[in-house]
Amino acid sequence: MEDVPVFTNDAIVLGLLMVALGFVFLTSSRKTGFWKKFYSIVPTLLMCYLIPAIFNSVGLISDSVSQLYHVASRYFLPAALVLMTLSVDLKAVFNLGPKALIMFFTGTVGIIIGGPIAILIISVFSPETVGGVGPDAVWRGLATIAGSWIGGGANQAAMLEIFEYNPDLYGGMVLVDIVVANILMAVLLMGIGKSDAIDRWLKADNSAITALKEKVSAYAESVTRITTLNDLIVMLAIAFGTVGFAHWGAEGISYYLSSNFEAINDPKSALSSFSSSFFWMITIATVIGIILSFTKAREYEGAGASKLGSVFIYILVATIGMKMDLTMVFDNPGLIAIGLVWISIHFILLIIVAKLIKAPYFFLAVGSQANVGGAASAPVVAAAFHPSLATVGVLLAVFGYAVGTYGAILSAILMQIASGV
Repeated sequence: MEDVPVFTNDAIVLGLLMVALGFVFLTSSRKTGFWKKFYSIVPTLLMCYLIPAIFNSVGLISDSVSQLYHVASRYFLPAALVLMTLSVDLKAVFNLGPKALIMFFTGTVGIIIGGPIAILIISVFSPETVGGVGPDAVWRGLATIAGSWIGGGANQAAMLEIFEYNPDLYGGMVLVDIVVANILMAVLLMGIGKSDAIDRWLKADNSAITALKEKVSAYAESVTRITTLNDLIVMLAIAFGTVGFAHWGAEGISYYLSSNFEAINDPKSALSSFSSSFFWMITIATVIGIILSFTKAREYEGAGASKLGSVFIYILVATIGMKMDLTMVFDNPGLIAIGLVWISIHFILLIIVAKLIKAPYFFLAVGSQANVGGAASAPVVAAAFHPSLATVGVLLAVFGYAVGTYGAILSAILMQIASGV
């Protein structure tokens, strides 16, 4: 039985998270002294993530009894995406070139081959960790992690169905998924603060990214005005009107596809992830944001549309942090070790390819999160570089949904071979 946290009322939990965010932003704005030195090492975004993780780890709050992540990911995330894409220059996004896609697929390959290599390495030191027979076979459970790390929750559920892993042991795999994926996100966020130095080491040409950021910033300055109550209400109307429409459209599309196409309705099908209403909700919200960027609505960037979107993103980051229990790292060291070796292979491969093709750290970080984090966290990492780049994270995450099941099945087959079964 899980321990009950000190605070179970979501109103109190939200209050704690907002106070944490307020503390981080207040201290990070200091121009001198200890806090200036502290935030020169630790990125603001990482602190917004770690403090809720500490609250969760010490038992103050718990993601298992809170609905805040669900609210943030289903309501605030699509709202943020709309507000952040209002002023996006779609042509400039495409001008970023093929390196974004190359890094995304490198991340996918890293997940596919990382699992079997991790099994081979850990089997040398602890063969019992990678053993098991029948439904208890560890490789079957690891297949669910591969599904999650390439395509997200829908693909994870598909892998559980396809490879018929013991449901009683499934919780251990979910634990590895959450712990290792969150450690990776923390590492990526740490890198954002040092992205210029990393880009110099990679000898990366980030001129296209810089040009996009400058173009968006220049446009924002050209339309900047004092934000009025009218502006705020209209921006919220655009954001949450779109959220409502996206939910309605997602439910309709998901129901239609599930009702009319057996392959999509079958959990064991490679197309099953397209029955996910979350996927369609994010896709619809992003498409509407892009469409609005061709209208007068884009002028609301001057009233602070992307800043308002960033508020929603930071609330989402805090609720993602709630999912991380730092004490869980020690619960199942064998499986955690497999996960850490696995994700390290993914990360090292990204670094090697980034160095070879001189890709900026932005493409490395977003390419990784579009795989491992999916549509919920890829835009967060992208927006940490600049709000206008959130769209890049979403577009890459969509590829994750498309290739996730196929990639996870291939990884599972390779893990079965590596396990000697």
